[in-house]
Amino acid sequence: MPKILLIEDDKQLAKNLTRFLTDEGYAVTHAEGQRDGLAAFSASRFDCVLLDLSLADGNGFAVCSAIRAESDTPVIFLTASADEACTVAGFEVGADDYIGKPFRTRELIARIKNAMRKHPQSAAQITCQELCIDTAKGTVAKNGTELFLSALEYRLLLIFLTNKNQLLSRDRLIDELWSISGEFVSDNTLNVYIKRLREKIEDDPQNPRILKTVRGLGYKAVDA
Repeated sequence: MPKILLIEDDKQLAKNLTRFLTDEGYAVTHAEGQRDGLAAFSASRFDCVLLDLSLADGNGFAVCSAIRAESDTPVIFLTASADEACTVAGFEVGADDYIGKPFRTRELIARIKNAMRKHPQSAAQITCQELCIDTAKGTVAKNGTELFLSALEYRLLLIFLTNKNQLLSRDRLIDELWSISGEFVSDNTLNVYIKRLREKIEDDPQNPRILKTVRGLGYKAVDA
């Protein structure tokens, strides 16, 4: 049975939509806000996320960005903010589709199925040199030996490994971590997490082979 995470703060809409999707053969988990939604996403594996833009404790753009940093799970925005600027912004943070409210339920089902066809779910493994992340289990191993990372260290590593060989600026990394944690991330905090991550994944943290510094620009995970 396909699993859907519905992040929607309109309780009546969420109730009606949950009932409809359940009748259509989907298992639905409902979260009302950004924090609960990200916690639910981290705790389980979903085939699709339906996401409202305006949330009481945050916004859908931040949620979508956090999800996209660690997963290619389909994300569909369901929102009353259907103007061009919001729609474009939704796609820019990685959404697969953007549906304005009110919407037709049968059309929603068709769009869910279409998004899921584009992203068939599996126990995805992301590798980089001798590192391997199992995103289904939420584990990291080096040469077959499991590494124990904090939640933010794990998510920072996911950001790097889902963008292998790409330069990531410090500003982007700070924004991503801020969106994920829901708390302000300073320049010094990023330095600390980069240092801790290198101590766990590198043979020689002082001369890293995986997580490289591009002086004056940022960092990149090198898969070579």
